[in-house]
Amino acid sequence: MRDSKPAQQEVTHGHGAALSAGVQIQAKTLNLRSSSESQTQPWFWMTLTLSSITIVAFVFAVWELIENHFFRDLDYRTLHFLYITRGIASSLLLAFWAAWYVLRQRRASEHQLHQSREHYRSLLEASPGAVVLYDRDLTIIEWNAAAERLYGFNKLEALGQRLATVPSRKQAELHAFLEQVGKGDPVLDVETQRQQKDGSLVDVQLSVLPFRGMSGENYFLEVTHDIRERVRLRQALLQLEKLTTMGQMAAGTAHHLNTPLAAILLRVQMMREVAHGSDSAEFEQLETGVRSCQQFVRRLLDFSRRPQSAKQPESLDSILESILSFLSPQLLAKRARLTLALTATNGAKVLADRNQIEALFIILFSNALDAIAMDGKILVQSCHPGPRGIEVAIVDDGCGIAPTDLPKIFQPFFSTKPPGKGTGLGLALASSILQEHSGSIHIDSTLHAGTTVRVELPTWVPGTTNSGGDR
Repeated sequence: MRDSKPAQQEVTHGHGAALSAGVQIQAKTLNLRSSSESQTQPWFWMTLTLSSITIVAFVFAVWELIENHFFRDLDYRTLHFLYITRGIASSLLLAFWAAWYVLRQRRASEHQLHQSREHYRSLLEASPGAVVLYDRDLTIIEWNAAAERLYGFNKLEALGQRLATVPSRKQAELHAFLEQVGKGDPVLDVETQRQQKDGSLVDVQLSVLPFRGMSGENYFLEVTHDIRERVRLRQALLQLEKLTTMGQMAAGTAHHLNTPLAAILLRVQMMREVAHGSDSAEFEQLETGVRSCQQFVRRLLDFSRRPQSAKQPESLDSILESILSFLSPQLLAKRARLTLALTATNGAKVLADRNQIEALFIILFSNALDAIAMDGKILVQSCHPGPRGIEVAIVDDGCGIAPTDLPKIFQPFFSTKPPGKGTGLGLALASSILQEHSGSIHIDSTLHAGTTVRVELPTWVPGTTNSGGDR
């Protein structure tokens, strides 16, 4: 698990760097187009001048041939008018030619500019990152569709306005980034926070690049990616690793406690045999307490050992009794009012791996305990939904689950609990265990009104090894 984090960060960094490089290429392409257009202007005027001279020369040559062939005997006055007519005709022809050539060239330039702008807009809108272009005063010049989705401001609301996506506590950081970019050093793939339209904060990966406009203006190009899911996953992995370490420490502690508890129990038994009269009852209570602690430590050791997957007929009553005994300290701490209605499980057996089924019910009971308030209620009841199945329902009157969260509760690392209270792996693991045992799980919940979890397992029939197909 530890080795996967650097790899993930490396891939993400590569993606952000690639996107930033792509944006830089777009900017350079626009600048190259601008410079190429400025380079083509001398050629335009040279071509127009040469073509005009050619037209004038052609007109004069044709006019001379016509004059020599048809008007050789005209008087001076008539020839003078012919010369004037030739000049006017040449000027008009030259003017029409120049106007047509300039208009054609202008239309071609406008078409090329329109295509370039459409290509630029397509690249901008297709970018997976939120792209924002602004000047040194933080006035927004460009705002793409990804920015609309991430921040909640539409394009009309954003353009021409001051950048409103930077939280107040991140203003100094942004100015430091702009100073760095102004010195020619781009900011790439920095994890920070931005603010949405409703005021909520969102974790983003940010890059800030220099951008030079077609007229030479200096702008700042900000590209951000939503990394809330990555941050949540990273926190869940860290919490999982911490819980794993705590579990190993708890197992070691339980192992060390087992020996002194056995010695204490032996001493209490010896003192009880020696004592007579009223002291005997007190020693009996002390012995009962020590045995309870010893049983809890034994359960903790059994739970921490690596289980061997082996399915065999198991009594569901025995499994539930073992789980409730294991969780009795948590039940007492919450002062939970536990009600059992397990008549249907009386004598019922399931073909199961006991370790996995115990883990399943520990997950479900722990979720119920986390959901209820002090003095909350938990009801455990069973029924037979079919001739070859048994259902155990765990009903609590806790905080419930929001309707928008219900479709996601079986996704790994998704949790409705506060940070540090859960890893988001419990229900995903429970669903996986039930799939291996041909069972099913269904959850009904109402926010602030409680949750009902129904677990259905196929019952074991003597003489069979697999009961999953008879449900």
